[in-house]
Amino acid sequence: MSDAEASLGGRLPLLRPADLNAAQKALWDRMSTTVAADVSKTGAETRTADDRFIGPFNPMLRSPEIAQTFLQLQLDEAKGTSLSERVRQIVILSVGSVWHSPYELYAHAAAARKAGFFEDCVAALVAGEPSSELATEEALAQRLALALTTQHAADDELYAEALQRFGEKGLVDFAVLAGCYHLVCGLLNLFAVPAPKAA
Repeated sequence: MSDAEASLGGRLPLLRPADLNAAQKALWDRMSTTVAADVSKTGAETRTADDRFIGPFNPMLRSPEIAQTFLQLQLDEAKGTSLSERVRQIVILSVGSVWHSPYELYAHAAAARKAGFFEDCVAALVAGEPSSELATEEALAQRLALALTTQHAADDELYAEALQRFGEKGLVDFAVLAGCYHLVCGLLNLFAVPAPKAA
């Protein structure tokens, strides 16, 4: 493994599949066929050339029991959400824009491109700035995600507008998704996980 690849773990060494215990191996296998596979489909890297996980997947291997529960929440969120994929990526990138989390922004910029956003819009979302490309619902999603992430609240006017647009289930789905990515960004930033150099 090159020095550049080794640095992709940030403060944590990257784990080799051969070094994992049984619980870590079970998590490894599950991540490989679910969330990491989904990220890879966008063109973002999830592993090194010698098959070591990068991004949030490497720190999650340190606590496989809790990570398995969180992974299930992520899978259930993606399957059961009422939010469109474009809105989901707006929420995720808005959270990342506040946390300034390099790997999260790298991976979900790729996902946003796959969801149909143009490069200028992706750059605006990564910076936490508005974009004229966003439809009314999408601009509202960005405003709400930024409010929850920076102010930890939504004022009555923003809440009423979001409730009318997304409904009660949609707002629960929204808060759960934002919360998932607060956790992801917390993991990434605590361990200073960078984006791949290719980013």
